[in-house]
Amino acid sequence: MGNKILKMKRLLVIFSLSILCFSCKSPEARMPESVQSGSFLKESAERNKKLNELEQTHIKDIIKSNPDKTYIASESGFWYYYNTKIETASAKPQFGDVVDFDYNISNIEGQEIYAKINRSYVMDKEELFTGLREGLKLLKPNETATFIFPSQKAYGYYGDDNKIGTNIPLICEVTLNTIIKKND
Repeated sequence: MGNKILKMKRLLVIFSLSILCFSCKSPEARMPESVQSGSFLKESAERNKKLNELEQTHIKDIIKSNPDKTYIASESGFWYYYNTKIETASAKPQFGDVVDFDYNISNIEGQEIYAKINRSYVMDKEELFTGLREGLKLLKPNETATFIFPSQKAYGYYGDDNKIGTNIPLICEVTLNTIIKKND
């Protein structure tokens, strides 16, 4: 009987030591359950390409339907024509100049979103949607132009949190009233 108790004690000690050794193991890093493959970004890029193609087609249809207007494609990816063009040489707005301008905003179908707005703006130092900021740089004082902005040059994915929703191309008629040159 003494031999059995001794064997049981040994087994208990071995069992206790093995539990103690294996329970003190440091944690191991686990593999993630799902691996990000970048498919979301690829799908998003494809959606944006398709959206851009649809907008471009719609804009080209508008241009074709107005043969009396001479549309100009900007280097920035929007189109415009002059309602009033000043032929004399004069300065265009530069970085830091203060411009006073009037504009209105319509959707691509021509339905007015915002009526005539007058605004002063410090070129490239204040918030203004990309297309309008770039369009102002093309105008001289007293010139008026009508711009057609694809959604990525307008308010893009976010809209303006008011009347302009997600991915809405815009038409803006803009008159540059004055330029006050920055002091160098």
